[in-house]
Amino acid sequence: MTAKIFINLPVLSVNVAKDFYQKMGMINIPEFSDDNAACMMYSGEIYVMLLTHNKFAEFISKPIANTKQTASMILSLSVENTEMLHLLMQKALKAGATEPRPAIDLGFMQQRSFEDPDGHLWEVIHMDTTKLQ
Repeated sequence: MTAKIFINLPVLSVNVAKDFYQKMGMINIPEFSDDNAACMMYSGEIYVMLLTHNKFAEFISKPIANTKQTASMILSLSVENTEMLHLLMQKALKAGATEPRPAIDLGFMQQRSFEDPDGHLWEVIHMDTTKLQ
């Protein structure tokens, strides 16, 4: 069996968050979605679970961070080429994301960042290992 990753994010509105991620090209998996959660597939191995604050709180013993004011992690998605990087960023921005900082070009890696409507930080990266020294 191939390992999968499920990223669990607390969201203020499952419907708003689901709409945002669908506009980015993620696919909703209805079998794992309801009024309190939505399972969004980025790829066959990467899923984003969007959970209401009440549902998210069932799995933790700490307060939920206010991601509009604080950062606790940056989630990164890799893409096959720079064209896909810019296309995914365009989709995110059109869906309501903001771009909190300028693009980064390290020669071997291109990187852009966005913040989703709930304040979660994401990076979209393309790495060309043939350009590593």
